Amino acid sequence: MATMSQARSFFTAVTLLAVQLCTGKLGLLCGSTLGASLVACEKSCSIWSSSGPVVQRGSSFQVYCTFNCKCKGSMYSDHPPTLQNHIELNSTTIYFNVVNITKNRTYSCQCNCPPKLDPCGLDISAGYLPDRPKNITCIYEVINNKSGVVFCTWNRGRDTYFRNSSELWVRTVSGNHTSGPQAHKVSSKATDLLSVNFTVSRSVHLISVWVHAQNPLGSAVSSAINYALSDIAMPSPPVLCQPTCSSRECIIKVNQSVRTQHLEIQYKVAEQTWTSYPDQGLQMSTIQDWSISSLKPYRLYHFRARSKFSTGLWSHWSTNISSWTQEEAPAEELDVWYAEPASHLKSMRIYWKEANNSISRGKIIDYKVRVYSSDSGLDFVINLTRDARNHSVPICANCEVILWARNSKGLSPPARIIARHTKAKFSQDVQATAGNHSVTISWRKPETAPLPTAYVVEWYPEGHKLEELRWVKLGRNDSQAVITDIKPFECYEGAVYAFYNESSVSRTMFAGVTSLEFVAAPTAGPLVQEKVEGHTVTVTWTELPRSQRGGCITKYTIYIENDSGYQQTYSVAASERMYMIKGVSPAVYSLWMTASTAKGEGLAGQKLKFFIQQEDPLSPIIVCGVGFLIVPVLLCLYQSSAVKRKFWVLFHCLKLDKVPDPQNSKWAKECTQEKGKMNLQLQLSNSSFTEEEEVLILVDVEEVPKQNSDTSTSTNISSQLPTQISLSPETEPATLPYPLTTYIKSLSHDSERSDQTQTSLDTNTTTDYISSHGLENMEEDDQEEEEEFAEMLGFFPSHNVFIEPLGFGGKLTLDAVKIDCSDFFKNS
Repeated sequence: MATMSQARSFFTAVTLLAVQLCTGKLGLLCGSTLGASLVACEKSCSIWSSSGPVVQRGSSFQVYCTFNCKCKGSMYSDHPPTLQNHIELNSTTIYFNVVNITKNRTYSCQCNCPPKLDPCGLDISAGYLPDRPKNITCIYEVINNKSGVVFCTWNRGRDTYFRNSSELWVRTVSGNHTSGPQAHKVSSKATDLLSVNFTVSRSVHLISVWVHAQNPLGSAVSSAINYALSDIAMPSPPVLCQPTCSSRECIIKVNQSVRTQHLEIQYKVAEQTWTSYPDQGLQMSTIQDWSISSLKPYRLYHFRARSKFSTGLWSHWSTNISSWTQEEAPAEELDVWYAEPASHLKSMRIYWKEANNSISRGKIIDYKVRVYSSDSGLDFVINLTRDARNHSVPICANCEVILWARNSKGLSPPARIIARHTKAKFSQDVQATAGNHSVTISWRKPETAPLPTAYVVEWYPEGHKLEELRWVKLGRNDSQAVITDIKPFECYEGAVYAFYNESSVSRTMFAGVTSLEFVAAPTAGPLVQEKVEGHTVTVTWTELPRSQRGGCITKYTIYIENDSGYQQTYSVAASERMYMIKGVSPAVYSLWMTASTAKGEGLAGQKLKFFIQQEDPLSPIIVCGVGFLIVPVLLCLYQSSAVKRKFWVLFHCLKLDKVPDPQNSKWAKECTQEKGKMNLQLQLSNSSFTEEEEVLILVDVEEVPKQNSDTSTSTNISSQLPTQISLSPETEPATLPYPLTTYIKSLSHDSERSDQTQTSLDTNTTTDYISSHGLENMEEDDQEEEEEFAEMLGFFPSHNVFIEPLGFGGKLTLDAVKIDCSDFFKNS
């Protein structure tokens, strides 16, 4: 019983599983092995096409669906499924009209009511019938003396969008025997050109070939083509061995599988075109040496070869082989130029171009430079490395510079440079014309002057002659040079040299040259500095870096803008680096600059701030007012004779080169006659005295006997005097070891040595001394003028030179003058 119960449970489970399979709840496909073995799954519909599953592109047809359910059905196409507008044929069948199909499509139908049954579907493949094969070409490559291989190719035509099958059918004729057609199948390829090859015996002399193509829509057959194998026979490519070369000849060993009647060898250098060596006729052996002559030294030559029978086709080219020819000594002198030195320099820089293989004819090892002068005896040689392209050499008036290049076989011919040239009086009319990719430098030949023997055109980036000098040498009949190696956004300058003989040359400069293609506005503005002096602003700036110029700078523009927004511009030539702006009104200003090229104005540089200060309008008015007040007062004072006299006294005292001798004065002579005392009235200018406090100061002057003292004694007396003289008129002077004497201090030393006294003592001359009462005999007019002068001392500075003893240098011959100065200070 237990066994039957288990069997029933298993049967029930299988039945439920079958139902789930049919309803699709487990996600399995109906019609699977398990489902078929358990229960028959029911499809919701059946689908078909009126033209079948394979149709031609561009055709129209109908797709039908017949449903097994009683519900309404629908039709879909492609993935994801898209609902189509179908047409109902009857209660169980619908259809859809497909018009001008252009690609493969998928159609499906399903019921729209439960239980949900499996949909039905149909894949439609669309394509074309195969084209008729055309352009059948066959080549017979002879492998050896027994057999060869026939290679046939043809064009299959357009793509049919199906997997085609193509077959080449071949019928052969050997003598009187004709073999039946034999097919050689070709698998489908994506390319339009199909090919097949097959082996043929050397006994076959005729073949007939045609092509059969087929796909699901149909088939196509080409017409048959007949070939005589002798017409399409070609030998296998020759095999070349490595050549053995001298400087002008290479010997090549050629191997062939069969003997041929023609052999062609070609050679070339680098990217040049191939050159054919002449055919030497019938080949007597399959291995033969060939000599290729008329080659050039130190060149890398490439070789290839092909062969042909007396009839038929040339073989394919052999694999290329390469070899260098050997070196020879350089054939020509180097292309040499120089940077013309300044007249004060004793050296110049020479330049040379790297010679190409046709000139160097070998690998350059080094360069040799010799500087020679028969006049000065200068003669030395410099060896330079193979990478050198310029060198500075010392020069003299008649020096000659010689340059050689050396390879493993020897030296090149010498290239000579004359150190100093005589400047010719003739000049060229040089013009520079910019093109899109180049610059043309042209000149006009002189009509009356002698024609030059040669020209040299040099050019270089502006300001970089020594680093990037370029040149080209031209003949006497040339009148222009086209410069093509122009760097982008670079400004060039240069010169045209005309040589009239070995030492006479003229030079015409040109500048501001660049190609039109490489011109742009500057990408930055100049760096600016400003200096303000009053109402004048001095603007200085630095040159833009080469990478920011965009070509040749044509001008600079200075912008200044005040705080009110008023703007002024100043245009400056491209060669300038400083500009002065005068008459700038007081305000706060912003300043910046731009640079321009032929393309336009560039970006602005950084902005600077500066300030023009307002002048105080009262200052000139005050100065003018004081001037108007002082001038009349001085004019009035000058009317007084005392002022005039004192002025001239001051003038003569300040004059150091000529001092009058007091001994020769009229006043001194009158004093020596009386030999008494004379009152000397002086007006002190100390600020502590007033007009009411004027005091008459009496000075006692005594005669002192002649002293026989030397110069050193005089000097000691002069240095000790200030501390030994009593300033009180009532006090008797102390007994001194020398006569009491007061010296007059020179005004000319007042500022330099105020603490010293200039004295003049003559040991051989006796001088009478001035009496203190001598002034009583002076005219009253002079005394009045003294009083007038004292009143006017208030206009002068408080420090008065008359308050100190006066000493006159120069020719002063009074041995000693005793002046009692106590009266100067008795009222102080």
